[in-house]
Amino acid sequence: MNSDLANEKINNLLEYLLANGSHLVIDGDTHPTDLSTLEGNIRDRFKETTDYYQGRPISPEQLIQSMDCSGVDMSLTWQNPAAFDYGEDESENFQRLLRANQDIARFAEKYPTRFIPAGWTDPKSLGVEYACKLAEICVQDLGFTIVKMNPAQNSFPIDSPMVKTVVDKIVQLGAASAFHFGGDSPFTPPSGFKKLLEQYPKHPFIGVHMGGGGSHYVDGDDTYIGARSLGIEHPNLFYVISAKRDCHLETDMVLYFEKGAPYAQNLGWGSDAPYGLQSWNLGGSKELINSLSKQVSMSRPVNDPKLYGGDNLSGYMGSNLARIVIKSAKNILAKNNITVS
Repeated sequence: MNSDLANEKINNLLEYLLANGSHLVIDGDTHPTDLSTLEGNIRDRFKETTDYYQGRPISPEQLIQSMDCSGVDMSLTWQNPAAFDYGEDESENFQRLLRANQDIARFAEKYPTRFIPAGWTDPKSLGVEYACKLAEICVQDLGFTIVKMNPAQNSFPIDSPMVKTVVDKIVQLGAASAFHFGGDSPFTPPSGFKKLLEQYPKHPFIGVHMGGGGSHYVDGDDTYIGARSLGIEHPNLFYVISAKRDCHLETDMVLYFEKGAPYAQNLGWGSDAPYGLQSWNLGGSKELINSLSKQVSMSRPVNDPKLYGGDNLSGYMGSNLARIVIKSAKNILAKNNITVS
């Protein structure tokens, strides 16, 4: 592993966010892909049509075009789980996911002021040993400050022993732990996520989708509501809100903004591109906040319209997520005995 180079990458990102993070618009959930790596049925389907289908891969250049058009300064990037298939062999799965993470690192090296690279591991498809090894590579070799798991993708409980073992490793490395947290499967219930949050009360967690993630409108209600309460109970939980029903987002925003710190600082927007559009999600977020500033709400009443501007607005647009990345970067560098200002 090239820890010196990884530390340099982390420090460069840290310095950039310290200088600029307070005013950046950051999409907290995107999945670019090296399209030349597509194989088999995935490649064939991609070539058959230019129409959208679930998870249709996009290149980093396409993502930047979207960012430029939509007014997005930076995007947090991780691999697209729809861009390759796992097999039965854990070592081969490890190599596939390693290459996907390496691509994410390469994109960030090419566009260092546009992409915040983040890692991905999978204890079910890789096995626990390989999953921990990949988490270590993500941080100590590729220079990622966040490592994610998606229990819904491969059907394993978020509070299972193998997940806890990998989280132990991520904590040891100093990175933030991210999870797909949605109502689209039975494997990420709020009760399961709560167990992890209680086990590691000082460790930063990121819940991507805040209970959304493509769940049925009616069936997803319990997860939406549980996720909302979970973030109030556990201030070490940061939510990237993507792929979530807008009516619930309105209630989330009013509750968290009016509760103040630290809850208002624990929300940020995301598009889930290519599963969602940056233009749509950023535009909708801005207009929702604008309507709340005028005390227009279909659900929870707005008591203080002044809360929907200033630091709360800039925080939701990007500086809240920048703060999480800054904290993780400092934590990793400190564990590696590197002093930062």
